Amino acid sequence: MKLRYANILLLILAGVTLSWGPAEGEIIKKGQVGFRFLESPVSAEAVGRGGLGLTLFRNSNAVFWNPAGAAWTDGTLDFNLNYTSGIADINNSSVVGAVKFKQFFFGLSFMSVDYGELQGTMRADNDQGFIDTGTFSPQANAFGLTVSQRVSDRFSYGVNIKSAFQDLGDAAIATAGTDVDDPAFEFKEKNYSKRVAAFDVGAIYDFLAYGFRFGAAMQNVSKEIKYEEEKFPLPYAVSFSLAFSPLSFLDTALNPNALTVGIETRHPRDFKERVKFGAEYSFQDLAIFRLGYMGNYDERGLTFGLGLRQEYFNSQLRIDYAYQDFGIFNAVHVITFGVTR
Repeated sequence: MKLRYANILLLILAGVTLSWGPAEGEIIKKGQVGFRFLESPVSAEAVGRGGLGLTLFRNSNAVFWNPAGAAWTDGTLDFNLNYTSGIADINNSSVVGAVKFKQFFFGLSFMSVDYGELQGTMRADNDQGFIDTGTFSPQANAFGLTVSQRVSDRFSYGVNIKSAFQDLGDAAIATAGTDVDDPAFEFKEKNYSKRVAAFDVGAIYDFLAYGFRFGAAMQNVSKEIKYEEEKFPLPYAVSFSLAFSPLSFLDTALNPNALTVGIETRHPRDFKERVKFGAEYSFQDLAIFRLGYMGNYDERGLTFGLGLRQEYFNSQLRIDYAYQDFGIFNAVHVITFGVTR
C-alpha cells in the first residue's frame, strides 16, 4: 500500500515538473489581464509555506484560495483578519468570517488594497510640458460570498461569488483640437472605475492515507470589461495542488501528521505555468514552522513563516507571520489573526 501511494506521488510530481515550462528567469508573457489586486496573496499561513493555499487550510481564509477548503474548518464559527505590508508601500487588508449551518459553511469576505497617494499630471502647453493636478488615491476592493460543503470525510466543494471594484481616478480626455497647443483644444474629466462580478470554484479530495490531499480551483471567472476600446479579462487562473505527510511513511514515534509538504501549480491566463513548493511542521499543536519557494516568478522566491496556537475558552486563537523575498523590491511581510470556535 505504501509503495502504491509513493508511485502515485512520483508520477504526479514528474508531470508537474515537466509542465513547469521555461527555466527560472525566462518569464514569458501570454496575454493581458486587469484587476490584478485579486491575485494578492492573502493569509500569512499560506504565504509562509510558499503560497500553498488549495488543500491545507482548516479555517475560513481558504475562501481566498479554494472555496472548498472552508468546509474543513475545525469549528462552527471562524474569523480571520489579514494584513500585508507589500512592495512600494502598496498594502493589502482582508477580513473573512464563516459559520457552519447543517452540512454547509457560509462565508463573507472583504479585501482592499491601499495604493497610497499618487501625484497626478496633465499635458500642458508650457515649458515643462505638463501641470500638476493634485494627488489622488486609486481604490480596489472585493466583497465575496462563499458556500462550501463537505460531502463526506473525503470530498468537499465550494463556490465563492464576488463583486470586484477598481477606481483608477479621473483623467483629462480631449474633446476638441489636435493637441494641447491647439487654440481649439478642449477637454473633459472622465472617471475610470469599474465594478464586475466574478466567481471562484474549487474541490478537495482527501485520500485518508498518508495525509494525501488533492485540490483544484478556478479563480476569477468573469466576463471581459473595458475602460476605452480594448477589452480585458480578470486574472483568471486554474490551480492544482497535492499535499502529503512524509512522516507517515516512516516507522517513527513522531506524530505522522506533524510534517506536511506539498506542491502547487498555477496556470494563469497571462503568463506561463508557475509552481510552488512548501512545507510546515507543527510542534505539539502550539507552534508551526513553515518554509516554501515560489518558482517561475520574476521576483518572488523564498518564503518562511511562523504560527502560534492557543486554546482559550473553548476557542482556538491563532497568530501567523510570513516573510516573502521579493528580489529588488525587498521583502513582503504578512500577518494574520484568527479565531475558531
